[in-house]
Amino acid sequence: MNSIGPIFAAFQPLADLPMAMTAHVVFSALDPAHPATTSATIIRQVIRGVIGFQGLLMSDDVSMNALAGSIAERTRAIVNAGCDMVLHCNGKLDEMRGRCGRDTGIDGLRRLDRAKRALGLAQTARASGTGRWHGLNWTR
Repeated sequence: MNSIGPIFAAFQPLADLPMAMTAHVVFSALDPAHPATTSATIIRQVIRGVIGFQGLLMSDDVSMNALAGSIAERTRAIVNAGCDMVLHCNGKLDEMRGRCGRDTGIDGLRRLDRAKRALGLAQTARASGTGRWHGLNWTR
């Protein structure tokens, strides 16, 4: 994993941002069997490890059909890989209901903590009228 550090070095200055999103892309040299969104290797070793990102990690849209399986299977794979939140963007509420279940273990508490921290930072930025986190636009 040390040899990939330079590849992802551009993301390291962004490691303290409150939120980030994965992409449904395959890094075949690191995990040829899984897109980044469903790859525990990419999420745990690269995003959380090499890059050092500890904020809220959300998936790209689970309903865009870029991943194999049903919405429920995709959702489970995304959460099991290490994402904190699964985005479902097509507006079909029947697809969204009950897809992941309640996560009451330590991982669920960590996800909830990251979400609360990210929301708190968003509210602080809005209240200050800056509309910015660490100099980057987050709304526009």
